[in-house]
Amino acid sequence: MPAKSAAQQKAAGAALSAKRGDTPKSKLKGASKQMAGSMTEKQLEEFASTKRKGKPEHAGD
Repeated sequence: MPAKSAAQQKAAGAALSAKRGDTPKSKLKGASKQMAGSMTEKQLEEFASTKRKGKPEHAGD
């Protein structure tokens, strides 16, 4: 499942970093905090690896 916006892709990258232990979970905010708790590492990898070219900054754009 690819990210639909650049913001989703960035949030998934932050959540993935926390899930792997590279970033403290206490540093997460908003969507990335929610993603870290509800998605598996594999799902986060899929979201984070989405190409940003051609994606709107936010899903509603």
